[in-house]
Amino acid sequence: MMNLALSTLLIATDSSRGIWIAGAAALVVVVGLILGVKVPLKYLVRNLTVRWRTTLMTALAFVLVISLLTVMMAFVNGMYRLTQASGQPGNVMVLADGATDESFSNLVAPDMADLENQPGILRENGHPLCSRETYLVVTQPIENPVPGRPQRRFLQVRGLDDSAMSGRVHGLELYPGGSWLSEAGVRELEPNEPATGGAPAQPLIEAVLGEGVAHVLAGEKKHSAGSAPAPARLDVGDTFTLGDRKWIAVGILKSAGSTFDSEIWAKRGMIGPMFGKDTYSSLVLRTAGPTEAKNLKNYFNSDYKKAAVLAQVETDYFDSLSGTNRQFLFAIGFVTVVMAVGGVMGVMNTMFAAVSNRVKDIGVLRLMGYSRSQIMLAFLLESLFIAMIGGAIGCALGSLVDGWTASSIISNGPGGGKSVVLQLSIDLQTLLLGFVLAMAMGVLGGFLPAFSAVRLKPLEALR
Repeated sequence: MMNLALSTLLIATDSSRGIWIAGAAALVVVVGLILGVKVPLKYLVRNLTVRWRTTLMTALAFVLVISLLTVMMAFVNGMYRLTQASGQPGNVMVLADGATDESFSNLVAPDMADLENQPGILRENGHPLCSRETYLVVTQPIENPVPGRPQRRFLQVRGLDDSAMSGRVHGLELYPGGSWLSEAGVRELEPNEPATGGAPAQPLIEAVLGEGVAHVLAGEKKHSAGSAPAPARLDVGDTFTLGDRKWIAVGILKSAGSTFDSEIWAKRGMIGPMFGKDTYSSLVLRTAGPTEAKNLKNYFNSDYKKAAVLAQVETDYFDSLSGTNRQFLFAIGFVTVVMAVGGVMGVMNTMFAAVSNRVKDIGVLRLMGYSRSQIMLAFLLESLFIAMIGGAIGCALGSLVDGWTASSIISNGPGGGKSVVLQLSIDLQTLLLGFVLAMAMGVLGGFLPAFSAVRLKPLEALR
């Protein structure tokens, strides 16, 4: 049972062809049973409806297992889509040598100047298409937290020298009405806006927000006493507090479906001293395409001697962050196995009860000329009917989470990672996986009771 559940999960996630083959095989089994059984289907359906309470309770076990599996797979699908949609295939991301994540990388300005002037890097108006970036994870206390819920959150802040250039390098645009960060990176307070706590007025720090983090920051306003209903997300001109300063959103990124959706962009010269990191984390360079990016990566890793760096194609870097997904898959496999065993036991108990209550029926069927194999197929088909009903309802309930948002961490190893906002995603393969697993549980749970039914001798059954 464990091998079956795990192999089914791995087939579904590693090979779309595999799950379609499994679905086709399941369809063949169902059609074969329906065409092969000679016992009237009305008789089988009547037996299920007569003991409808037992049938319903057994089907609910399938509903629970399959709906939970569907929701968990939707989470993993969302994480895979997030990492696959992040990064540009023509970009090369340069970190300090030995750094596995932006959080641990430290590059200095003299090295950056030489790195971005190597052959193969695209140029615009004589300037290399590159983005110098400082990546930070900052703690923000939650205003008016719900009792029993977390009192603070972790926000990702990316400091940039030129946000408009960084947007072009990463292929990101702003929603209409927004603007990139100004040269100064701050905006003066309006004349009628009071200073906080009587302290001298400080300029507002400009921020370009990912769409996901704009929703997160807007959500805390729901708990402000006596306040108006919170907006769906922060918009241009809205303010928030981070660190000991007040920030203002000057633009919202069209970043849905990428890791940048969960980031706050600000001027590096402002956030570096503010949060205690004066070095750069990474340098992202734009080349003409995937082949050129691979060549430039190999040059930096093998032949470049002026600084010790680690270069990766940007899409490969984000693919490496999907290591968390594999951990989720193993956890899903374990939970599914445990719950599936319970579901199989429930079906087995139901079908054994059906056999014991219908001993005389089995004897009559044998005397009417139905063979042992026909009776065995009939009981298997009853078990499969219960599994199909429960599986279909479980898939339907699980599919309701499609499009919901959730927060998670993606990482390529211990100690690093990014906090992201993702959308749960249900696709046809996920639903097919749930349905196939339900049918497998039905067949396994019904086999032993069906086998015990055919061992009854006709005359002994009628006594």
